[in-house]
Amino acid sequence: MADEQVAKKKKRKIGPAILTWLIILILVVIAGFSSFYVVDETENAVITRFGKYTQTVGAGLHTKLPFGIDKAYRVPVKVVQTEQFGFKTVKGGRNNEYKNNIASESTMLTGDLNIVDVEWIIQYRIVDPKQWLFGVYEKQQTIRDISRSVINTLVGDRAILDVMGNERTAIETLGLEMMNENFKQLGLGISVIAVKLQNIVPPSGVQDAFEDVNKATQDMNRFINEGKEAYNAEIPKAQGEADRQIQIAEGYAAERVNMAKGDVARFNAVYEEYKRSPEVTKERIYLETMNEIFGSETKPSLIDGELENLVPIKNLKD
Repeated sequence: MADEQVAKKKKRKIGPAILTWLIILILVVIAGFSSFYVVDETENAVITRFGKYTQTVGAGLHTKLPFGIDKAYRVPVKVVQTEQFGFKTVKGGRNNEYKNNIASESTMLTGDLNIVDVEWIIQYRIVDPKQWLFGVYEKQQTIRDISRSVINTLVGDRAILDVMGNERTAIETLGLEMMNENFKQLGLGISVIAVKLQNIVPPSGVQDAFEDVNKATQDMNRFINEGKEAYNAEIPKAQGEADRQIQIAEGYAAERVNMAKGDVARFNAVYEEYKRSPEVTKERIYLETMNEIFGSETKPSLIDGELENLVPIKNLKD
C-alpha cells in the first residue's frame, strides 16, 4: 500500500509538468504558424498591428508578430475585376453562359425623353490596397452606384439615336474618366480600365419604328457612298477634259501673242526704214502692194483714178 501511494504522488508531480510543456509546445507551434505568411504574385498584403495599419508588402514569404497581434489582409492588385450592369452572367448547366436582364439597372431615360435599356460592364483593378480595405465600407455597392449614376447621366444628355449610334464610344470614354474621378474622390483605391456598352435596346412598343429608322439610316449611307463613287468616277474625267481645254487655249494664246509680236517687229522695221528714206520706202510698199494685187491668181482688176472708192481699183467682170 505504501508503494502505491508513493507512485500516485509521483504521477501527480509529473502530470502538471508534462501539461505545461505540452501547452508551451502548442504555443510555439501556433506562434510559428502565425508568424509566417505567403503573398501570391497577383497580390499585395496589408499588415495591421492591433488593428492599426503598419505597411503594405508585395509577393513572397514574410514574417509578422504572432497570436493575432499582426494581421495580413491579402488584396488582389493584379487581377482585373468585372462588374456587370443590366444583366448577370451565370455559369453552369447545359449552357456555359446565359444572361438574365435586370430591368431596374438597365432602364434609362434619354435626353429626348425616350426609354431605353442599356447593358454595360466595367473592368477595374485595385491600385491602393490600403484605401481598398479601409476607405469605403460597402465597396461593391459603391462601385455599382457610381457607375449607374455616371451612365445614367451620359445617356440622359443624349438623344436615343445618338446613344444607339455614333455616341457609344464617347459614352464609354467619358464614363471611364468620370468614374475614375469619382472613385478617386471617395478614396476607394481602384482604377477603372474599361467601360464597355453591351446591348442598347429601345422600348418594345417602338421597336419597329427604330428598325425603320435604322434601315433609313443605312439606305442614306448607301446612297451617299454611291454618290461618292459616281463623283470620284466623273470628276477626274471632267478635270482631265478641263486641263486639255486649258492647254489648247494656252497654246492658241501663245501662238497669237507670238504672231502679234512678229507683226509689231515687222512694222517697227518698216517704220525705221521709212524714217531713213521715206520716198524709197513708200515706193517699195506701193510696188509690193501692186505685186500682191496683180501677181495673185485672182481675176484681173482695172485701176481707175476717177473711182470714188478707198482704193481706185475696179474688178473686171467676165
